[in-house]
Amino acid sequence: MKYLLQMDFPYTGPFGDEFYKQMKELAEDIATEDGLVYKLWTENAQTQEAGGIYVFNNLDDANRYLSKHTKRLESFGITGIRAKTFKVNEELSKITKAWLQYLA
Repeated sequence: MKYLLQMDFPYTGPFGDEFYKQMKELAEDIATEDGLVYKLWTENAQTQEAGGIYVFNNLDDANRYLSKHTKRLESFGITGIRAKTFKVNEELSKITKAWLQYLA
């Protein structure tokens, strides 16, 4: 059973290529998280928000990561962090072509 963690927060930038440059090392660290299937990075310069969509192999790893990442974001001075966790309906997700390489 897979779990989706959705996080977003107010973020004033940088965005685009600069965001990539500044977050590359963090992305490499996040890639090593236990139970992480993948993360989609999200950013919106117009609304001044950033965040991510994460898929984990189990709820324990998703919750552990949520706690860890919330503390990390707060240490950067980020407040207003929003997070939700959902169980992934894998059978319906397969029909709609989600994560084919992971759910096949």
